[in-house]
Amino acid sequence: MIITFPSQTPVYQGDVPSLTFAAVADGEHVECTISAEALEDHFGAASWREEDLQQAFESHRSSIEGAAEHVLSRVGGTSVMLRSGFFRFREARAQTSSTRT
Repeated sequence: MIITFPSQTPVYQGDVPSLTFAAVADGEHVECTISAEALEDHFGAASWREEDLQQAFESHRSSIEGAAEHVLSRVGGTSVMLRSGFFRFREARAQTSSTRT
């Protein structure tokens, strides 16, 4: 599966505090979303205000897009929601792997 991310500004979703950003999976547009909680807990957003979420996203765009690519490849290119628990699990798994080597 070929996955790319257009360099567009994510769209703030106020009803469920989050940012939605675009991906293209095998030529099809796919919507990806990252929760405000994930941006605050793992990427340093100062608050759930749109400006703070956008700043955290832009500062960590490559890591967030990498996580989205990982999930997209596993779910067959359908829309994904990245929540704080995903990153918490991923970080714990990385720490476990590094202690084994």
